[in-house]
Amino acid sequence: MRTTYMAKPGEVERKWYVIDAEGVSLGRLSSEVASILRGKIKPQFTPNVDTGDFVIVINAGKVGLTGKKATDKIYYRHSQYPGGLKSRTAGEMRTNNPEKLIELSVKGMLPKNSLGRAQFKNYTYTAVPSTNMQLNNQKYINYAVNSFK
Repeated sequence: MRTTYMAKPGEVERKWYVIDAEGVSLGRLSSEVASILRGKIKPQFTPNVDTGDFVIVINAGKVGLTGKKATDKIYYRHSQYPGGLKSRTAGEMRTNNPEKLIELSVKGMLPKNSLGRAQFKNYTYTAVPSTNMQLNNQKYINYAVNSFK
């Protein structure tokens, strides 16, 4: 009798992926990052187990926004004080805090539960890309995302 393979947390082999955000649409980049974080690109994917890999995004400030999103898309946050509603356009976020722009987009594409929070901990970014990136003698895999041009 055949049974479906279900991955166990101890069996998961994790890799490190480096993704260059230069010239890539924000949505395309975020969906690829979310798929890698969830582990959907692996044949051992199991929805209820964290089978995802680690992701490092470089050149976050050069991410592309299509159409008029740079001026029309608005991100809101609240300080929890009366009259404390703050707003920022996507263009302002791309200039001032591009990591937060990608972080919000990726976080919105992950499950809204404890597994999604655990998977998001495998995401990181660097402001200055290094040519020889190594961590604990593990090589990074350069992952290409199609540009939107």
